[in-house]
Amino acid sequence: MFESLSDRFEGVFTRLRGRGRLGEAEVDQALREIRVALLEADVNFVVVKGLVARIRERCVGAELAKSLSPAQQVIKIVNEELVGILGGEALRITYAPRPPTVVLLAGLQGSGKTTAAAKLARWFKRQGRNPLLVGADLQRPAAVEQLRVLGARAGTSVFSEPTDPVTVASRGLEEARRLGRDVVIIDTAGRLTIDAELMDEVGRISEATAPHYTFLVVDAMIGQDAVTTAEAFHATLALDGVILTKLDGDARGGAALSVKEVVGRPIAFASTGETLGDFDTFHPERMASRILGMGDVLTLIEKAEADYDQDVAAKATTRLQEGKFTLEDFLEQMQQIKKMGPLKGIISMLPGVPKELKNADIDDRELARVEAIIRSMTPRERDDPAVMNGSRRLRIASGSGSTTAEVSQLFKQFKEVQKMMRSAGVMGGGSKSKKRAKKGKRGR
Repeated sequence: MFESLSDRFEGVFTRLRGRGRLGEAEVDQALREIRVALLEADVNFVVVKGLVARIRERCVGAELAKSLSPAQQVIKIVNEELVGILGGEALRITYAPRPPTVVLLAGLQGSGKTTAAAKLARWFKRQGRNPLLVGADLQRPAAVEQLRVLGARAGTSVFSEPTDPVTVASRGLEEARRLGRDVVIIDTAGRLTIDAELMDEVGRISEATAPHYTFLVVDAMIGQDAVTTAEAFHATLALDGVILTKLDGDARGGAALSVKEVVGRPIAFASTGETLGDFDTFHPERMASRILGMGDVLTLIEKAEADYDQDVAAKATTRLQEGKFTLEDFLEQMQQIKKMGPLKGIISMLPGVPKELKNADIDDRELARVEAIIRSMTPRERDDPAVMNGSRRLRIASGSGSTTAEVSQLFKQFKEVQKMMRSAGVMGGGSKSKKRAKKGKRGR
């Protein structure tokens, strides 16, 4: 996400680092480039104007003059201002003292609202809550059925009935109290465009349910149109925040960088993929860091803690230390990485990754191909690739739908990984302990 904007910022900062001192002329040149980059990223003009003005005021003032590294200080100022327009800090959900906490979702048709409802339900479950989904979108064919399917995947039940949206929403609250659910998420109908009928319906649902949180679901890929949509809904509903969907496909960033400044409401959650797990609280400081090419280590750590099996990790560490890391262990680690999401997303969170790698066309199907090859091997072949011969390679290739050349390439790459680990001393734990034991015997 935000690839084009990140590339432009990287170019600006690279040129700044090449200068020892920065005067007003150098700062103004950098700000002109930043202004153009933001406008090309479809950021609202008023937002760009205010942001650039604040950055300039700080850069030509005492902050830059006192800095030992002016270029780094400019980057720090830009980062802080980006964090500000993105919302400052993550929205913290507070729960109603008398359950259930009611969350109302609104938005245009096609924004991903129903999927966002299920993702939000899964998010609440991971917080230890027990949500109920309410299907009040009775206009779109199969909308309720879609919610039931997604709800089942999220492990959450769905309430709906063929009456009218306001009645469904009200009855949904009653059902939640009866079942003892502490969170209710109401999925409402959308329209292709904003109209009086849509606003009247969602307004009546809001009056009937008195939601604690009203979130507008918008497609990040529509740019400034997302801001216009947010303004219109906010006038009717008094929004508490925005849920941005399809953020992983937004190479520009106009919606994310405009909505808080224009509407005055923060981005509460962001959807960054197709699976239910590709959804989390929006962290402005982390997003600013990613835009500036500095990675997002905290989110990466959180994803690893949430998705990575600690027993598998501990086992792999022991095997590495003993020098016994096999293709079976490699397969287990690969399956753990797949849980964390698309490889391109994981790489984008790492700091210091070259632009060429971040922008590379990384195909996650490659992991599936490698997995198929390893699964086509016998336990002995996974444990000791040295037994491999021509007939075995042919059998493995046939079983995995690959070629013998691809099988040979996998073995070659795995040997290189093992060699690299040994040279780094990672796999030397076993041999070193043996050397120490022999030395101890000689001492006796």
